[in-house]
Amino acid sequence: MSAKYMVLVFCSLLLGGCWDRTEINDLAIVTAAAIDNEEDQKLRLSIQVFIPRELTSGQGGTGSGGGELTTVYSGTGVNISDAMSKVQAKLPRKIFWGHCKVYLFGEEAAKQGMAEHIDFLVRHPGPRNRAYLYVTRGKAKEGLALKTVLERSSAEALREFASLHIGMAVTLVDYRNMLKSESEAVAVPMIENGSKLQTPAQIQTKSILIGTAVFKKDKMIGHISPKVTRGLMWLRNEVTDAAITIQPPHVNGIVSVIPSRSKVTLDPLIKNGKWSISVKVDTEGDVVENGTLLNLMNPDLLAIVQKAVRDDIQARITFSLGTLQKELKVDVANFAGAFHRKYPKEWEQNKDQWEKIFPEVEVRSQINAKIRRPGLISAPAGVPQEDVIKE
Repeated sequence: MSAKYMVLVFCSLLLGGCWDRTEINDLAIVTAAAIDNEEDQKLRLSIQVFIPRELTSGQGGTGSGGGELTTVYSGTGVNISDAMSKVQAKLPRKIFWGHCKVYLFGEEAAKQGMAEHIDFLVRHPGPRNRAYLYVTRGKAKEGLALKTVLERSSAEALREFASLHIGMAVTLVDYRNMLKSESEAVAVPMIENGSKLQTPAQIQTKSILIGTAVFKKDKMIGHISPKVTRGLMWLRNEVTDAAITIQPPHVNGIVSVIPSRSKVTLDPLIKNGKWSISVKVDTEGDVVENGTLLNLMNPDLLAIVQKAVRDDIQARITFSLGTLQKELKVDVANFAGAFHRKYPKEWEQNKDQWEKIFPEVEVRSQINAKIRRPGLISAPAGVPQEDVIKE
C-alpha cells in the first residue's frame, strides 16, 4: 500500500458526519421572554416565537394575509426550567434561545426578587448574556404584546430602544455586575404596560419607556422618573446621545446642545469622619438649534450658553441625588465602589453601615461644559441681520 493511499485512508477516518445536527426547521426561535409571578409560589414563563411561514412572505412587517410575525406561548412552573418544560410540551419544535434579544420581568416578580430567575438565564447555555433586561408595569406577558409600527416585533423595538441609550440600557451581564458591586444596587429600565400600547393613537402619544426600576440587592424597591434617570445617567457616565435644551438667562428663546463627548469621574474623600464625593463632569457638545438672537460665533455670547448648559447638568444631578439619597436611599450610582477603591481599609471597616452612610454623603459637582461647534451657520437662521445680537 502506497504512502499516499495510507494518508487518504487516515484522513477519511478524521471526517465526522453531522449526526448531532439540528435543522433550523426543527427550532422554535425565541425573540423575547417574559417572567411573571403567579399564585401558589409559581411563575409564568411566556416566550415570543417567530412564525416561520410568515417570514417567507417577503411583506416586510406583515406576513402573508396580514398575519403576525410572532406568537406567544406560556407555561407555569415552580421555576423557569419547570415552566419551560411546560411550554415545550405545547410546541412541535425545540425551544431555541440563541436569538432572544429581550427579557421582561413583571413588576410583581421584580419586587419579590429576581435572583433565581437570573441564575437560570446566566447558567443555562441557551440564553444570551448580552440580551437586554426590562421591568414592565403590570404583567410582563402584556409587554410582549405591545404593538410596533416600524419594527417587526416588540422584541426588536425594545432592542432598538436600548441601543439608542435614551434611558438605561442593561444587559444580563450588566445586571450581574451591578449586583456584585459594593453597593449591591441595580437599575433596570422600566416600560409601560403593553395593554396601553395597542392602538395607533396610543403608540403615537405614549412613551414606551417610563423611567427606571431601582433594586436593592435583587428586589425592586421603587422606580424613578425619566427626569431622575437622566441625572442618574450623568452620574454613571452613560450619557451618549441626548439633547440638552436650555434657555440662557435674560435671553429670549432656547438653545439645544447635543453632547459629543462626556467623561464623569468620582473623587471620594473621607476627612475627620465625614464622607464626601466630588462628581467631575467634563463634556463637549454641538449646538443643533439656536432659537435665540445670539450670534454664537462671539466667544462672550457662547460663554453664556455654556454656563446655561453647566447649570442644567448640575440641576439634573442634584435632582437625581435628592431622590436617590433622601427618598429611595439606594446607591445605584455606585459611590461605594469609588470609596472602596480609594479607601480600602476604611471601606472594610464601614461597608456594613453603607446604607446609613450613603444618604449622608456630601456631593459636590464640578461641571466643565464646552461647546466646540456652534453649527453649520453662525447667525440665527431666518433672522434679519440687524436683529442678531453680535456682542
